[in-house]
Amino acid sequence: MNFTANKLLLFGATGDLSQRMLLPSLCALHSEGLLPENMQIICTARTEYTDQEFRDFARDALARFLPKGRDLKIEPFLECLTYQDLDASTPEGFDTLAKKVGPIGKGDKEGLSIFLSTAPFLFEPTIKGLTANGLATGNVRIGLEKPLGTDLGTSQEINDAVASAFPEDRIFRIDHYLGKETVQNLLALRFANIMFEPLWNAAHIDHVQITVAETVGLESRAGYYDGSGALRDMVQNHMLQLLALVAMEPPTSFDATAIRDEKVKILRALRPAVAGETVTGQYRAGAIKGEAVPGYDQELGKDSDTETFVAIKTHVDNWRWKGVPFYLRTGKRLPIRMTEIVVQFRCIPYSIFEGRGAKTVPNQLVIGIQPRENIRLSLMSKVPGLDREGIRLRATPLDIAMPDAFAGPQRRIAYERLLLDLVEGDQTLFVRRDEVEAQWEWIDGIRASWTENDTRPKTYTAGSWGPTSAIGLTERDGVTWHEG
Repeated sequence: MNFTANKLLLFGATGDLSQRMLLPSLCALHSEGLLPENMQIICTARTEYTDQEFRDFARDALARFLPKGRDLKIEPFLECLTYQDLDASTPEGFDTLAKKVGPIGKGDKEGLSIFLSTAPFLFEPTIKGLTANGLATGNVRIGLEKPLGTDLGTSQEINDAVASAFPEDRIFRIDHYLGKETVQNLLALRFANIMFEPLWNAAHIDHVQITVAETVGLESRAGYYDGSGALRDMVQNHMLQLLALVAMEPPTSFDATAIRDEKVKILRALRPAVAGETVTGQYRAGAIKGEAVPGYDQELGKDSDTETFVAIKTHVDNWRWKGVPFYLRTGKRLPIRMTEIVVQFRCIPYSIFEGRGAKTVPNQLVIGIQPRENIRLSLMSKVPGLDREGIRLRATPLDIAMPDAFAGPQRRIAYERLLLDLVEGDQTLFVRRDEVEAQWEWIDGIRASWTENDTRPKTYTAGSWGPTSAIGLTERDGVTWHEG
């Protein structure tokens, strides 16, 4: 359905995500003239505000969270905002909200995009309220913020509820990692450069590592996180999406269907995890950057078996990746904040330099996603000198830092791209239902094996790289974790 929405209905407008990401992103898009000129942004949450009171609330949020160094016009953006309080758990009030939204319109320049930044238990009653009041038909599309369930069954319930009102081509499931420039650049790296794709297979790649490391603890997410854990909070969505982008076959074109078709093939080809190929951990008191921090149980205020760290070895069982291990690792209270993909190439088959005393190491490609967006390829090169005592070789990095390589474009919040695509109707960077359910099926298999084997998290000191068994997971294969 091709239309550019001239109205955006934002649920959960007073929440943390809205303040930190959504309102700043929308302000930036509006300030740069990327939203329709007549754009209306209708915001809703439980808090009772008048339009002006909510604009004052939004102004405070923008003052705190807008990126520094960007010349953005705040006041004109605030004039686009209106507000209607609503308890989305009950049918009452949706008729008033519908009146606030007004006519949805027709044609390719009018329509409504809805963004649900609410708890998942509110998705179904919200869909019912929207449907009953004419806000789900015609030029209407909907965006869903994660988490989309806690397992395959609950995910299917949410997807069924949304599908009862919206067809798949009007459903935009958000994984904000897909809005990051370096993640999108992964596709360009692979499919716009002839030097990489011929080597992107088991004949030339030894293994792949994907790490998402956080230094923070629970912060304000204690209730959600303790019911979720690292596996469901981070691996099920972000990390499996990164794995799919690394491992997918070349799509036939750069459009949503072709790209998502290839990603889901990878997710379905993931080998089920077996005992001994996963490690779970939970942090205890320690120090991050020299500052003492409490343990998970202290932050939570009770004992818990929820994992704050997980490491997994898996394989993609297809021709391209036969025998290549993929190592996934994520955790809280680790030494540094880092999200990166490491593609480790195989050793050269024969070295002509050994007779002259030189050693070679395999090439390595590191794709940094946060906090620094960069691509680094290590190549062997000769150390300058007369070589009277033998040739010396050294791995030399070719380092491309995105902000340096592209000095002109502003560094954007990931949600800017995703919200603009929601308004314009481009699904390329959004997750399709079959992807979500394939991810949950694999995650559920891991959780079932943990239950069967009575697997409980091993403790690790905050500020370390997790339980020592995570090191053993790779070292028995002769592999060392890359640590930034």
